[in-house]
Amino acid sequence: MSLLAISDLHVGHAENRAILDALRPDSPEDWLVVAGDVGEKADEVLRAMELLAGRFSTVVWAPGNHELWTPPADPVGLRGEARYAYLVQRLRDLGVATPEDPYLQWPGPDGPVVVAPLFVLYDYTFRPEGAHTKEEALAVAHSTGVVCVDEYLLHPDPHPSRDAWCRARLAYTRSRLDAVDPALPTVLVNHFPLVREPTRILRHPEFAQWCGTEATADWHVRYRAAAVVYGHLHIPRAIEVDGVPHLEVSLGYPREWGSRSAPPQGLCRVLPGPSSVRRW
Repeated sequence: MSLLAISDLHVGHAENRAILDALRPDSPEDWLVVAGDVGEKADEVLRAMELLAGRFSTVVWAPGNHELWTPPADPVGLRGEARYAYLVQRLRDLGVATPEDPYLQWPGPDGPVVVAPLFVLYDYTFRPEGAHTKEEALAVAHSTGVVCVDEYLLHPDPHPSRDAWCRARLAYTRSRLDAVDPALPTVLVNHFPLVREPTRILRHPEFAQWCGTEATADWHVRYRAAAVVYGHLHIPRAIEVDGVPHLEVSLGYPREWGSRSAPPQGLCRVLPGPSSVRRW
């Protein structure tokens, strides 16, 4: 059995739906972690996750920023925490594990590993050079025209801001991770990278402020990570930080993967290692 991963399916695109339809486990015992940005509308997210839940032994989900958007055309007009809670409940009904559920233990060949889906958002601390505050960072982004759609569609209700919501999620998530048996390794699954290193290669460095928080920079060490799984950047690759693999497992938009010489990324094998990317 394997622990597999993918993110940023963006199933609103027909080409990506075709890739989703082709995803299959290698074994009926395979687990799948989905690190966010399945889609923008609630119903398309749920349809995609229902399909995956029917194919894999266990499916674990962490939300991306796109799932938390409230698009004007979405019949589910919930905002902020209410939208997140709606998705959590509907996914639980499908048998999918969420960041609000007890962490599951993947029964790997070398012993159990705690698979921890996280939802911690971002707090504008991945700032562009010369910016010392959130306000300065946003000013740089607006001056260059590089502004994340989250500023218009990701509502933090009832929190006063997205970074306030992030601080609340950080406190909640730390308390849950602190309670994990210290004898067990973990796989940390988050839509946003837990460290800043992956954002260093962004074409537009101003966008990094919507990509994570400095508060998680040591979590891969503190919580004994065998691997960290993330998405969001649409730059699938593997790097090591403090000897821990950090795996971006995103598919991305058709205009991105369609322009590459290699076929679009399929499922990334997280465990057992060494990690590898399967391609068609």
